[in-house]
Amino acid sequence: MSQAPTRNKSSAPAGPLAGVRIIDLTSVMMGPYATMILGDYGAEVIKVESPDGDVMRHAAPMRHPAMGAMYLQGNRNKRSIVLDLKKAGGRAAVLRLAAAADVFVHNVRPAGMARLKLGADDLLATNPRLVYASLHGFGETGPYAGRPPMTT
Repeated sequence: MSQAPTRNKSSAPAGPLAGVRIIDLTSVMMGPYATMILGDYGAEVIKVESPDGDVMRHAAPMRHPAMGAMYLQGNRNKRSIVLDLKKAGGRAAVLRLAAAADVFVHNVRPAGMARLKLGADDLLATNPRLVYASLHGFGETGPYAGRPPMTT
């Protein structure tokens, strides 16, 4: 009688992006979807949320409070940390994460990142090899630059 092959029980990540660390400071869907795909390909994605959490946590449908289906889908394959970036300790924690990361992704408007002192220059001073990806609705130049994606 032959034995069934044993499975590799290694917890080492697999995929073409294994070993790549991404700090994910995104919310709603554009950013979380992009970093979800990177996580699907094996990158280590660390999602940073404010104490209030990503607004998509509260989008229906959901089985449990603050666990909307779109939030769960867009944030699969990620680790998560809650940091208040308006406080010195939260900002320092993000800088420590960025120092050991390969990629930093955010979808906060540039003026907001500047107020937090987490703009590209701030993070690149901590880690010069960091890829700093900024996703926002209207870009950084032009007549709509700086506007939020939805205005009423």
